[in-house]
Amino acid sequence: MKIKSLYYITHIDNLPSIFERGILSHERIESERLQFVSMFKGKAGDKSNVSKRCKTKPQNSKKNLLHYVSLLFQPRNPMMYRAIFETGKDKLAVLEVADTILNQQGIIIADGNATEELTQFYPRIQGLNKLQQQRKIIQSEWWKKCDGSKRKIMAECLIPDFVKPQHIRSVVIADDTMRNWIQGTLNNLQLPIICQPDIFFQPKRRITIGKNISLVDGGDMFFSELQTLTVTVNLQGVMGKGVALRAKEQFPDVYVDYEKACRAKKVTPERPYIYKREESFADELTDRKPHRVNIKNPMKWFLLFATKRHWRQNSRIEDIESGLQWLQNNCKKEGIQSLAMSALGCTNGGLSWADVAPLMCKYLHEINIPVEIYLPREYPIRPEYLTKKYLLAP
Repeated sequence: MKIKSLYYITHIDNLPSIFERGILSHERIESERLQFVSMFKGKAGDKSNVSKRCKTKPQNSKKNLLHYVSLLFQPRNPMMYRAIFETGKDKLAVLEVADTILNQQGIIIADGNATEELTQFYPRIQGLNKLQQQRKIIQSEWWKKCDGSKRKIMAECLIPDFVKPQHIRSVVIADDTMRNWIQGTLNNLQLPIICQPDIFFQPKRRITIGKNISLVDGGDMFFSELQTLTVTVNLQGVMGKGVALRAKEQFPDVYVDYEKACRAKKVTPERPYIYKREESFADELTDRKPHRVNIKNPMKWFLLFATKRHWRQNSRIEDIESGLQWLQNNCKKEGIQSLAMSALGCTNGGLSWADVAPLMCKYLHEINIPVEIYLPREYPIRPEYLTKKYLLAP
């Protein structure tokens, strides 16, 4: 894995101090009695993290983790996801640090979250070789606890004491609304300010259609804040591609319930099946249980929507319309409060957005709950097919 950059996530209020003094270790901040704004509102969780880092010493080091600056190889990770819940994307920045920092003496590589019991620590060269073995995990869009990917995606580069401002290459933000604040606060900043919403689990753009529908371009539905996520399925109990495969791999219990529903004939073209999951998504996807104040819909449901009868066949638009009719008539009765969907049958089902999208908007516009429709990633959509005029035409 060629390391081009490393990353440091911080509250934007810390930027003036960082560009004056550098990125300092926790111990250095405390000893110099500097003000530091935490990314996390949950005081108990923040203290717990400091306590763990205080108790953890890398092998062959006389100092605990508080004496090191923790740089990340992947900023889009469980810690960032928790920070967004607790602080909000508009208060966070990612500092891109040049790979030249790796030439510094005393560097230690952690092959995962440094506070986790299973994490191992290595000298620089040995550690980078280890990370090469888990590069697919570090570059992945998602993770789970049971296979270690949740820990490994948070691999750390531990820099003794501090990182000089000269090593910082750019400031990465979630959207352009923060750019003016940073430029106004850091008058002499010569570095690029880059808007990269995907790092903050945000889409490239949203297009509002009617009263309740948002078209989402470039987002990841499995990180949606809405209550119910739609998984497109067939009637054979096979999850082999697309959204279904992602659900199977990331949330195996969804697959188990789907198989049962298929055997019991509870999933049909005319009737989607709802798996009303009771485990918190937020707890699974963050590095530790987040402060609850800002979490919307921590318990996610899955709407298993049949877009194919057999996994080898293409989707039938009449089946999709039948499922949408059921949804329109039953979503309130079933307790669905908000709904995220992919473009039904438009990726692996052989249908076109131009045909399916107006049908989806016709039925979903009338259900009076927030709805997100995620645009296909595989091909661009012509602008005229993304307008209210086209999608809600009489």
